[in-house]
Amino acid sequence: MTALDSLPAPSVRRAAATGAGRRFVPSATWIVRIAVVAAAIAVWQLLTTRHIALSWIRFDTLPSASAVAERFAQSVRAGEYWLDLAQSLIRIGTGFAVAAALGIAAGVALGRSRTAELTFGTLIELVRPIPAIALVPVMILLLPSSEAGMVAITATAAFFPITVSVRHAVRALPVVWEESVRTQGGGDLAVLWRVVLPGALPGVFSGLSVGVGVAWICLVSAEMISGRLGVGYRTWQSYTLVDYPAVFVGMLTIGVLGFLTSALIELGGRRATRWLPRGDR
Repeated sequence: MTALDSLPAPSVRRAAATGAGRRFVPSATWIVRIAVVAAAIAVWQLLTTRHIALSWIRFDTLPSASAVAERFAQSVRAGEYWLDLAQSLIRIGTGFAVAAALGIAAGVALGRSRTAELTFGTLIELVRPIPAIALVPVMILLLPSSEAGMVAITATAAFFPITVSVRHAVRALPVVWEESVRTQGGGDLAVLWRVVLPGALPGVFSGLSVGVGVAWICLVSAEMISGRLGVGYRTWQSYTLVDYPAVFVGMLTIGVLGFLTSALIELGGRRATRWLPRGDR
C-alpha cells in the first residue's frame, strides 16, 4: 500500500470519469493549435511580402514565410542539417538525463534533510542565480573538451529548476502520509518509495518541463559560442553569412524541438499521475 492508495474512492472515480470524458479533447486541442500556427504564418507572410514598415517596427527586412519554407526544403535535402540535428539531440539528451537524475536526488535530499539544506542547499542558492551560459569559460577551463563543456552547461541549466521544483513538492507532502506508513512499521526507505517519490511526481514533472526548456536555451547559446556542429552553431553561422532564411530555419527548428520535448515530458507526467483529479481544461 502506498500513500496514493489513501485517495478517497469518490475522488478516484471522479478522476477516472474526467479522464474518460476527455478522450476526444486532444484532437480538438490540436485543431486549435494548428489553426493558431497557420494564422501566425499567414500574418508573417502578409507583412513581409507587403513590405510593411512602420516608425517603430519593420517587416520589410525580414525573409518571408515562403522564402524560409524554400530554404528549409533545401536544408532537409542536405546531410549537414540532419547531422546538426542529431548532434544537438545527443547533447540535450545526455545533459538533461544527468540533470534529471541529479536534480531529483538533490531535490528529495533538500526537502527531507535539514542538514542537506544547510550545507548543499546553501551552495545551490549561491550558484543558482548565475546564468548557466556565463559558466562557459569555467567549463572550458575545467573540462577536457568543448563537447563535454556544452553537455555540462546543458545539465547545469536544467539542474536548478528540477531541484527547486522537487524540493518544494517534497516539502508540501502531507505529514499524515508519512505517519501512516510508519505506523505500519515502515522505515525511511519505505517512506521514500511509498510516499515521497509518488507524492512528489507532479513537482518532478513540473521541474522537468521547465528544465528542458532552459536546457535548450543554454545549449543553443553554448553551440553558438564554442560549438562545431549543432542547430545553434549552424544558426549563428548562417547569421554571419547573412543567410537570413537559414537563420529562421534554425530558429524554428529549435522552437519545434523545444515544443516536442516539453510535450513528451508533459505526456509522461500525465500518464504517471493518472491518480490526480483533473478538471476539464
